[in-house]
Amino acid sequence: MRFRKMETTDIPAGLSLCRSAGWNQLSRDWEIFLALDPDGSKVCVDHDGNVIGTVTTLRYNHFAWIGMVLVDPAHQRKGIGLKLLEQALEILKHSESVKLDATAAGRQVYVKLGFEDEYKLSRMWTASLNTQYLVSPTATPLEHDDLDSVALFDQSVFGADRMPLLRWMREGAPELAFKVGNGDQLRGYCFGRAGYRFTQIGPVVATNAEIARDLVSAALKRCAITPCRSGCAASISESITAIGTLVPRTMRCTSEMFSFLRMYCASSPAPISPREAGAASSASR
Repeated sequence: MRFRKMETTDIPAGLSLCRSAGWNQLSRDWEIFLALDPDGSKVCVDHDGNVIGTVTTLRYNHFAWIGMVLVDPAHQRKGIGLKLLEQALEILKHSESVKLDATAAGRQVYVKLGFEDEYKLSRMWTASLNTQYLVSPTATPLEHDDLDSVALFDQSVFGADRMPLLRWMREGAPELAFKVGNGDQLRGYCFGRAGYRFTQIGPVVATNAEIARDLVSAALKRCAITPCRSGCAASISESITAIGTLVPRTMRCTSEMFSFLRMYCASSPAPISPREAGAASSASR
């Protein structure tokens, strides 16, 4: 067993691990990690050279993200996940803060490495939508020319420049990108992405809960008229109670797909505001 840098030729193996874990990623999700940081992702390979584990990282100014921690089911409980995390933390050793999203099972490993809980997230899923509640009077499509305004707004919320990632999201699913306001009057925006199992909404960034509801409604309405594999999902922060109220009302047969914890380690939490709902890591689960 050894560890090496992930290459584009490893993407099919990464997708296979996603399918085994029931995750939602497509090829382009792996491609963006490698494009943004070619040296930021690792794989674990067995003695025959087969990929049996993966981890990705994204580095911003003073904080970073870990994602895509996957281990082949046949090789789990051998400490590979822990070693992959150690590989990632070595890559990110100069970052002031490192964040990730943890399941209940994974949390035990992350705590041993010094991670602390920040807040809970729930991923809600539905196969159908009750469109009578999807009212979005202030949300309009987010066009390419709006991205400069988004960049200024988003950096103040996220704490770093993640526009390459947001541009990638709009490029992949322009029909799910919405905004409220224009230019220096921009008050919120959202993005989405297609996936293997469902269409995903997020991140959603807004100055208040009412604007967030409008953005989520607009995106859900688009999901209602756009064919998708098996449904639509949204990640909801426990601090965004208004959005959490909206989603169950608008989705028929809504269920919590799973819950997870946003965790951090090192000197301080990354400066992500409660105004943002949805996974800031965006492509990592």
